[in-house]
Amino acid sequence: MLTPTSEAIEAQDLAALGLINTYPGELRQAATGPNNSAYLERQASTESNARSYPRKLTFAISKAKGMYIKDTDDNVYYDCLSGAGALALGHNHPVVQDAIRQQLDANLPMLTLDITTPVKDEFVQELLSSLPAEFAKNAKIQFCGPSGADAVEAAIKLVKIATGRRGMMAFHGGYHGMTHGALAMMGNLGSKSKIPGLMPEVQFLPFPYTYRSPMGDDGTACSELCSNYIDNILTDDESGVVKPAGIIIEAVQGEGGKIPASADFLQRLRKITKEQNIPLIIDEVQTGIGRTGKMYAFEHAGIIPDVVILSKAVGGSLPLAVVVYHKDLDVWGPGAHAGTFRGNQLAMATGTAVIRHIREHKLIENAAAMGQLFTTLLANIQLTKPCLGDIRGLGLMLGVEIVNPYSQETLCGKPPRYEQLSRRIQAACFSRGLILELGGRQSSVLRFMPPLTVNERQVRAICAIFEEAVTAAELELLPHQN
Repeated sequence: MLTPTSEAIEAQDLAALGLINTYPGELRQAATGPNNSAYLERQASTESNARSYPRKLTFAISKAKGMYIKDTDDNVYYDCLSGAGALALGHNHPVVQDAIRQQLDANLPMLTLDITTPVKDEFVQELLSSLPAEFAKNAKIQFCGPSGADAVEAAIKLVKIATGRRGMMAFHGGYHGMTHGALAMMGNLGSKSKIPGLMPEVQFLPFPYTYRSPMGDDGTACSELCSNYIDNILTDDESGVVKPAGIIIEAVQGEGGKIPASADFLQRLRKITKEQNIPLIIDEVQTGIGRTGKMYAFEHAGIIPDVVILSKAVGGSLPLAVVVYHKDLDVWGPGAHAGTFRGNQLAMATGTAVIRHIREHKLIENAAAMGQLFTTLLANIQLTKPCLGDIRGLGLMLGVEIVNPYSQETLCGKPPRYEQLSRRIQAACFSRGLILELGGRQSSVLRFMPPLTVNERQVRAICAIFEEAVTAAELELLPHQN
């Protein structure tokens, strides 16, 4: 469904990049021309070996507007990465630009530590009003350093102090950031296996990954089996597992491959944690602010958590991170968690403007509708492309798991993951003007996260490029099957 102004807005976005009725793929030059190459060569010679995105997205960005990116070779792309979910309204949205200009023109402070201001007060009120009333009425807010990982560290500290317990529980496939405690709770082994001395006493739990059930079933009882397992280890006095200070979970795993937890599982988990008096922490860093077709992903299950972690989109595309939690947990003392940039006033101004714009212009409803359209179109492609093993997610947080349907082997009763093919598809999309990121186990999941403003024409164009890219990649790696 196109909103009344979506086509006009799209035309304005293209015009801002110097284009009129020209879409990604129509101005493609060499995949990496001389300008891109020069920037990439200098980047490789000066930046850390830890850089990641430029190894797959081989370009230098010159301009960006809406969901379009233009590189230094004048190639144009659909951006389905959206700053890893931070750009809820896409690049350089007028609402964000106006909020920044107003802040600058009024000579308001840029940084206030945790001293309050009218700008901060307005942000707090807007944020609380966006949360379920039952949660907001008892909520306290801790402003953190500007990354989601710092908010995760604050949440760990919060629940440990409040409960007096020392351990944490997290989930297989989970991602919570790259700092010490957050990394200890990460499912991915590649990022943590070479680092000694991570935060101790983290117990990992099975996540209801129904396509490849960790409980060995066909997936139909996955949520029930996973929750029964968790209930058992917390109630069995011979389980060997000490009751934790908190349990942290993503309602939809992001880096883990866009795997949604079912409403039933989250409801069961909430019941278990309440009965055991264990704070339930929902990591909404990537899912929050409308991404999944609800303002917050936990709302799909109708539950009320104890702690919610927010970053990325909450700052309206500028760095900001907060922990919102039940007031009963607020027993830590002054200075228990701090950070110089927790008073980022520009981010609070843009965060207020973006949350308000999303709510007033029904972009959450648009995310749900466009997500359903994506799912339908991708399912149509799947009918003739069996390498698309699983299509999943919520709203505009979708993943496609790539498999080898012709392999004689199976994994959890399904075809094995096919990392080489997923990487070829990503490269083929990029060469055709579509930016997608990989994730999940063996980097086998192609992830779709366009801005919440995406319209029907754009969704159809993106899926057409994706289908073409899958065909091209299959011809390279599965020529005997085509």
